[in-house]
Amino acid sequence: MSQTIQAVRGMNDILPDEAVLWEDLEEILRSWLQGYGYRNLRTPLLEPTALFRRAIGEATDIVEKEMYSFVDELNGEALTLRPEATASTVRAAIQHNLLYGNPQRLYYLGPMYRHERPQKGRYRQFHQVGAEALGYAGPDVDAELLLMCARLWDDLGLDDIKLQLNCIGSPEERAQHRMELVQYLQGHEDALDTDARRRLHTNPLRVLDSKNPAMQALIEAAPSLLNHLGAASLAHFEGVQQVLKDVGIPYSINPRLVRGLDYYNLTVFEWVTDRLGAQGTVCGGGRYDGLFEQIGGKPTPACGFAMGLERLLALMQEGRAPEPAARCEVYVVHQGSAADRMAFGVAEELRNLGMSVMQHCGGGSFKAQMKKADASGALLAVILGEDEAAKDEASIKHLREEREQVRVARAALPDAVSNWLFSEED
Repeated sequence: MSQTIQAVRGMNDILPDEAVLWEDLEEILRSWLQGYGYRNLRTPLLEPTALFRRAIGEATDIVEKEMYSFVDELNGEALTLRPEATASTVRAAIQHNLLYGNPQRLYYLGPMYRHERPQKGRYRQFHQVGAEALGYAGPDVDAELLLMCARLWDDLGLDDIKLQLNCIGSPEERAQHRMELVQYLQGHEDALDTDARRRLHTNPLRVLDSKNPAMQALIEAAPSLLNHLGAASLAHFEGVQQVLKDVGIPYSINPRLVRGLDYYNLTVFEWVTDRLGAQGTVCGGGRYDGLFEQIGGKPTPACGFAMGLERLLALMQEGRAPEPAARCEVYVVHQGSAADRMAFGVAEELRNLGMSVMQHCGGGSFKAQMKKADASGALLAVILGEDEAAKDEASIKHLREEREQVRVARAALPDAVSNWLFSEED
């Protein structure tokens, strides 16, 4: 007997009952994004490895130890399953000259891949939705992205997600801070963990992003980048904050918030919760004005965010008993050769009116078929037996309410079913 093949660890099947929840969430997300003028962009799952090395940064966790990279044996290309989609979005914008004449509001929705330790809300294949505002320089777009997120939490009924905000300035300002930070960390090198020591000279700002509890006191006492910001960076940061204050969105400034990707500048932010354990970030993003030039395009301001669908679903379902999803509105029960033939036409007639209809297959007694009908989640059962077929009629039974079963002429069936369903919606 051959060994049973399982899914790759951290890459999960989404079964039909759960997929309904995904579809509902995705519909909400698309409507929400379109409501702010964002249009869908779909990029390949595979990109040249160089794209992510150049965009994300060589000294990041993602590039160093999380990417699924390989060499295509057919042509020798170095390829990577996308670990995030901002770099792909910018690559596509450059390649197709999307910003010719006008800035762009774009969104993506789909799977990403990182070789991480699987845990609640974090998997090796995970799904993100993200918004990217390309070609916008001012703090108004940064603020609008934050307002968008606040609206989504309200739409989803999530009231315990908090906004953390920071400004990491320009490359020049970070260079000044870097020198002071390295000097400080070198003075406490014995207290640094392995990752921090490795990053000390490659990417010291990332030390501030460490989640190691033993290092938090050291990080809290580190020199603040905010003290190195010039007038332009401070003005941009104040502009973002002013909008948040004007519309009443609470936030806290976290001077240690740097995000895990090297392409950020100025505004960075995270929406966090304490309901997902150690991995409490629900949404993260910021401004990345240098990324276009970094991967071969013209200097272009840009800002965006990404959030994980698995985490959103985990928050939405926490403490709620799952409800079985209805697979159809009408279930067609039939028995007898004439009724069996009649059932196909009846089902198609109802589908022509826009109804979701499941026609019973596999035979069985009326009793067994009615059990299937009830389990389907359907509102109505259309019953066709030998007597109904002989008289060109059909019976209608309500499955979710105590109502009298009725029999109607086949010609009147579509209207009768429509009326029953319409009254149910009312």
